[in-house]
Amino acid sequence: MSKSTPLNGKRVAAIFVGGFGIVIAVNLTMATMAVESFHGTVVDNSYVASQNYNGWLKQAAASKALGWQAVPHRREDGRVVIEAIAVPSDAALTATAERPLGQRDDVALTFTPQGKGRWVSNEALAPGRWQMRTAIRAGGKAWAGESEMR
Repeated sequence: MSKSTPLNGKRVAAIFVGGFGIVIAVNLTMATMAVESFHGTVVDNSYVASQNYNGWLKQAAASKALGWQAVPHRREDGRVVIEAIAVPSDAALTATAERPLGQRDDVALTFTPQGKGRWVSNEALAPGRWQMRTAIRAGGKAWAGESEMR
């Protein structure tokens, strides 16, 4: 048989302080991570953004009506390949890659056609998570879309 120590005031106080210490440490860690990963506002002026909202909806509907699709993925060398579906061969592609979290890091991408609906970026992206905003123009028509790359 093992001899157990009695539960006295000092042990209860230590358990109480230890428990709250853990909770406070976790809260401080989570708050620090949240503040460091937030890169600021999504829009600089929400009123101006609200005035453009209906135009953005019309542009999204026009893009959807074209039936074009652009599926990006990153090669091992960091360059982005876009597989385009139902996009004319004379199309011009541009994109902006943004970090969705952490330090704001925007990269403008230009593309060179490779044939058979493939375009390869001239610039490389660093490893990590990116939000891609792709624009395609061909024959007086414009398409815009967003996708995530990891």
